[in-house]
Amino acid sequence: MEPLNVGLLLFLPYRAMEARVFTGLAEAGFDDVTPAQARVFQRISPHGSRLTDLAAQAGVTKQTAGFLVDQLERAGYVDRVPDPADGRARLVRVAERGARSVEASRAIVAQVEAEWTAHLGEHRMVELREILTDLREITDPWR
Repeated sequence: MEPLNVGLLLFLPYRAMEARVFTGLAEAGFDDVTPAQARVFQRISPHGSRLTDLAAQAGVTKQTAGFLVDQLERAGYVDRVPDPADGRARLVRVAERGARSVEASRAIVAQVEAEWTAHLGEHRMVELREILTDLREITDPWR
């Protein structure tokens, strides 16, 4: 049997983590977020982001990002505020409910990472994190 390519080997654990996070968020009362919304939401910077930046980072059109942000805003996860650097522009910020969902997701991610560490061992998990961090240098234009 031919070995799986590295892209797929990276994708499989990502999807497993994503599924655990969505299950845990639903159990914590955040059952109204879709994966598409989350891909935009997780790219919001701590001080807010412009819609065009969110769209570029999520790999979607500005219209799609706007639609997803509208949904997130109606659900109370984000809000829009004037951009202090440009009065004509608006920033998307994480709202209070969104911040609570982030805290819930961090706990779930920590649990999954602890399970992976138990499976791989501390040393290999540290190596994995270092290798993936190094790979990010050539794969993440927004690092």
